[in-house]
Amino acid sequence: MRCVSQPVGQIFLRLLFMLVIPLVFAGLVLGVSGLGDLRRLGHIGLKTLACTLLFSTLAVVLGLTLVNTVQPGIGMPAEARAALTAGAASRASGLAGAHAPASGWSLLIGIVPDNPVKAAANGDMLAVMFFALMIGVGLTLTRTDAARRFEETVEGLYDVTMRLIGIVIGLAPFGIAALALHQFVVYALAVRLLGGVAPGRFFRAIQSAMLTAFSTASSSATLPTSMQVAETQLRLPRHVSRFVLTLGATANQNGTALFEGITVLFLAQFYGVPLDLGQQGLVLFICILGGIGTAGVPAGSLPVVAMILGMIGVPVEGIGLVLGVDRLLDMCRTTVNVSGDLAIATIVARSEPEEA
Repeated sequence: MRCVSQPVGQIFLRLLFMLVIPLVFAGLVLGVSGLGDLRRLGHIGLKTLACTLLFSTLAVVLGLTLVNTVQPGIGMPAEARAALTAGAASRASGLAGAHAPASGWSLLIGIVPDNPVKAAANGDMLAVMFFALMIGVGLTLTRTDAARRFEETVEGLYDVTMRLIGIVIGLAPFGIAALALHQFVVYALAVRLLGGVAPGRFFRAIQSAMLTAFSTASSSATLPTSMQVAETQLRLPRHVSRFVLTLGATANQNGTALFEGITVLFLAQFYGVPLDLGQQGLVLFICILGGIGTAGVPAGSLPVVAMILGMIGVPVEGIGLVLGVDRLLDMCRTTVNVSGDLAIATIVARSEPEEA
């Protein structure tokens, strides 16, 4: 049975990834050009960034608070500790070739692509989004017939991509404690109080996106479904959903930030490395930044966890302790990530004036 299901699952994932680049490009170009006024771009961008930082901060604080309260890494018998650490280094060795996100000026410079085609081929989503953002700005500033025809071409690309997404999603299989708390309490309150949408209606509307996120463990692969849900189920303005969701697939990783904070503190407790409030504040800050810069692909957060462990003096091979259960955790945190993207899109859409 596995010899049949595994290739089918891989084909499903490859079909979704195939559509991500054209969807991100067309969606962000149309989202920016649809604003009509660059001042609105700044307003929506700032609101999206504010919500992203708020939810990421709440997620990491929630995780750090729970780990400090429960202290799951303390009090383990020596025999169990030895059994767990045996082989942890070899399990973590696969991360040797993985690179943590760049920091400082290198990260900022890397966002601007010297070759947008190369960036698309390498799956550099931040560079692709920057290029699409510039094209959208250019369309807004260029009011010529040729520019309008190009915009119609991009609109056609978007429509075709969304139709293909509908076909692919139709092939998807059905039925696919901190994460659940952030998912169903924080997001529920946010969409109710800030987005003006009943939580029950919101979660019913996004269930196909949650299912896709859980089964693929990839925010990028779920982006096509999220875009479809935002337009057809939540009925959000297209220029808002296109802009917020394409940015959120890479920059709004609340579940990932929460996971990174919990994992780092757990391993610090496990290895007996005390962390004062200042060090935990550093972990909080890096997890928020890591949630923004982490690739929206399966296990994309593990290099960030490895980097943080090295910074605070915890043996990096300890990450091997969580690899055995990381697939399930990855599926869960991706579901939280995608739900957060849609929650922010709902909130931002409510704050924008209705089109005349």
